[in-house]
Amino acid sequence: MKSIITSMIITTGILIAGSAFADEALLKKSNCMSCHKMEGKLIGPGFVEIANKYKGDSSAAAKLEAGVIKGSTGVWGTMAMPPMANLKPADVKTMTAYILSMAK
Repeated sequence: MKSIITSMIITTGILIAGSAFADEALLKKSNCMSCHKMEGKLIGPGFVEIANKYKGDSSAAAKLEAGVIKGSTGVWGTMAMPPMANLKPADVKTMTAYILSMAK
């Protein structure tokens, strides 16, 4: 019984880790990493900083999804976020959920 529970815990951990790697790969594939990095500013803010800014905001996902698809200006200073309308809405939802999960 103990080995079954241990196996279930390990499998769950692998699935969660695999999902995080897939979400990070989606950020790279979508060219997000051209302007952002995980932590600290590149051209735009780091994903951890974005997550921390919106921590506890129940409308954060919708705001970020709209900002990615339509673009935005003035949220993080004068640099504009260009619209990324070519991305699939489901991918944008996955990426923003992953970014928001990085809040510390």
